[in-house]
Amino acid sequence: MAKQKDTATKKKLGDLLTEVGIISKEQLGNALQDQKAKGIKLGESLISLGYITEDVLLAFLGKQCGVPYISLSEYGEISPDVIRSVPENVVRHQTLIPISKEGKILTIAMNDPLNVFATDDLRLMTGCEINPVIASEAEIKNAIEKYYSVKGSMDDIVKEMSTSEEDANLEVVKEDEESDDLSALAAAGEEAPIIRICNLLLSGAIRAKASDIHVEPYEKKLRVRYRIDGVLHEVNAPPKKLQNAIISRFKIMSSLNIAERRVPQDGRIKIKIMDREIDLRVSICPTAFGEKIVMRILDSSNLCLDLNKLGFEPETLAIFNKCIEAPYGIILVTGPTGSGKSTTLYSALSTLNFPDKNINTIEDPVEYVLAGINQVQVKPDIGFTFSAGLRSFLRQDPDIIMVGEIRDTETAEIAVNAALTGHLVLSTLHTNDAPGSVTRMLNMGVEPFLITSTVIMVVAQRLARVICKDCKEPYEISSEYLESIGVGKEMFDGKKKVNLYRGKGCDKCSNTGYKGRLACYEVMEMNDTIRKLILQSKPTLEIRKAAKKTGMITLRDAAVKKMLVGATTVEEVLRLTVEDEE
Repeated sequence: MAKQKDTATKKKLGDLLTEVGIISKEQLGNALQDQKAKGIKLGESLISLGYITEDVLLAFLGKQCGVPYISLSEYGEISPDVIRSVPENVVRHQTLIPISKEGKILTIAMNDPLNVFATDDLRLMTGCEINPVIASEAEIKNAIEKYYSVKGSMDDIVKEMSTSEEDANLEVVKEDEESDDLSALAAAGEEAPIIRICNLLLSGAIRAKASDIHVEPYEKKLRVRYRIDGVLHEVNAPPKKLQNAIISRFKIMSSLNIAERRVPQDGRIKIKIMDREIDLRVSICPTAFGEKIVMRILDSSNLCLDLNKLGFEPETLAIFNKCIEAPYGIILVTGPTGSGKSTTLYSALSTLNFPDKNINTIEDPVEYVLAGINQVQVKPDIGFTFSAGLRSFLRQDPDIIMVGEIRDTETAEIAVNAALTGHLVLSTLHTNDAPGSVTRMLNMGVEPFLITSTVIMVVAQRLARVICKDCKEPYEISSEYLESIGVGKEMFDGKKKVNLYRGKGCDKCSNTGYKGRLACYEVMEMNDTIRKLILQSKPTLEIRKAAKKTGMITLRDAAVKKMLVGATTVEEVLRLTVEDEE
C-alpha cells in the first residue's frame, strides 16, 4: 500500500510538471520508465535524462509546498553560533543544515522540507520554531563538510596548541640528524591538533577543487600551495615548528616509513569526504630543509568520460572516433604532466568498453577504476615494469591494451609488436606536439618502417582554464594584436575590432577570473604523405607542415577557437601554446 501511495505521489509530481509545461508527456513517459528500471526517484530520473535542472525542480517543489528555495552557494557565511545550535550527527543523518536564527526562529535548509519527523525533533532539541527552506542536496552536503568537518581555522588550531604543554616536544629535526626517538615522532603525528591541521589541508584542497597539494619546507617557514585549474596558489600554512609532526602524520596515513628521511617515498591515501571516496597519490622527496610532500588528488566523481565534453573540435572528434574503432594499431596521446592525457585515454576506453572486448591496462598508478576493464598497477621494486606487464598481457588474449606511458625502448618495441599482431594499443608519450612523437620514437630506437606500419593517430593536448561564468565580461581587442600573436584573418572575418571575454574575478572563482578547465587538442592522423616523410627521416617541422596541409588543427588554432567563442582568454592561449611555424 505504501508503495502504491509513493508511486501516486511521483505521478502527481510528473503531472504537475507537464501541466505547467516544464516537461512534455513524452519526457514524463521516458522518465517513468527510467525511474522504474533504476529504482530511483522521479526527480532524479528527470535530472539524469537532462529534461530538467535540479534548480528548476527544487524551485518548483518549493512553490508547490509553500517553502522558499535558496541557493546555499550564494547565501554567504553562516554564523558559528547558528552552526552550534544543531549537532553534527543530526545534520549528517537528516541531510540538513541551520543557516540563520532570529530570536526563537531557526531557519533550516533541507532537501525534503516535508520531513516532519526531522522538524519536530529539531523543535524539541533546540526549543525554537523551525522555518524550513528547500536547497540542493549537494549544496547541503558541501556546507556540512565546510562547517562541521574541520572545527576551527589553521590559526585557531595553532593558537590552541601554543597553550598546550605537548607543543614543547614538536621541534624540527635537522636534515643531517637522525631521530633517536621514533616513537615520539610517531606520537607527534597522532596528536589531535596535528590530525586536525592535516585534515584541514586535505578538506580545503578538495573544496577548492585542487588537483595537487604541495607541502614545502624552507629554512624559516613551511609553505602550502594548492594547484587549482593548473596554477599553484599559496594558502595559509602551519608554522615551521610543526613540520616534522605534519610530515609524520601524512606518512602514517600513506603507510610509509616515518624513520626514513633520506630517500624519496611514494604512497597512497584513501579518504571519505562529502559522501564520496577520494584517493590521494603521495610523493615524498628529501630537500635541503626537510621533506617535501606532493599529493595528487584523484576524485573519480570529477572524471568526465564523455568524449563530447572534453573539448574536441567537431572535425578532430570525428577523426578520433574513427581511429579508436580501428581493429589494431597504436594510438598515442602526448603532452606534459597534468595535461589530461589519462582522462582522454579513460574516455576512449569507456567508449570502447563492450562485453565482447577484452581490455587490459597497465598503469602507474591506477588513477581511476573503470568497471569491466582489467587494470594492473606496475611495481618496479619487484621488477614488474611496463614492459614486463605488457609482455604478460599478450598471453591474456587481449583486444585492446592501454600502457600508461612508453618510457623506454623495450616498452616501445613490445607495443609495436602487439600492434603488428592484431591488437589496439593506447599509450602516452611526453612530447610537445603530435608530430614530435615521431622523433621521440625514433630516438627510442624504433625503426621508421615500424612506426609507419603501426601508429595510426597521435593526439597532443593542453588544458586551458575556462572563464568563470559568474564574472564573465566582454571587451574589444584590435585585430592587429590578434594577427601579431598568429591568429589568421579568416578567424575573425577581417574585422578591425573583435569581441572577446575575460573574467573580472569574484568569490566563486577566488578572484582569478577562471573556473574549470577544457582541453585543446591537436590530432594528427597518419596518412600516406606523413608516412613517406617518416620513411625518409624528415625533420619534425616538415612532418608538421604536411599534417597542417592535410587538415590537422594545431594546438594554437584549437586554443584560438576556444578564445573566439568566449570559453577562454588571450592570456591562456599565449600561456599554453606557441605560434605555429610556417
